[in-house]
Amino acid sequence: MAIERAVYQTAKDSDGDITALCRSAQTWSPRRKADAIRDIETGLYQYHVPMKDGSKTPIRVVNGPKGKYLRTDWDRTERNNLNELPNCTC
Repeated sequence: MAIERAVYQTAKDSDGDITALCRSAQTWSPRRKADAIRDIETGLYQYHVPMKDGSKTPIRVVNGPKGKYLRTDWDRTERNNLNELPNCTC
């Protein structure tokens, strides 16, 4: 069973692409994109964005035209979109 990791911040490059997942004061943070993708694909870890109502928005791996990347699925709120999360502070 995968270990869950909550993500509150992300690192982004100059194009706005996610380069790392972050959570302050966690030994795993920041987790580089390539490592997080491997974690998810191997089933070792699951990452999610926690919502105020207690729900969790899963972070998943997508195969895009430029390679694999991390994303959340669109829903009625933008607060859980990875590119809308604050920048990493760790």
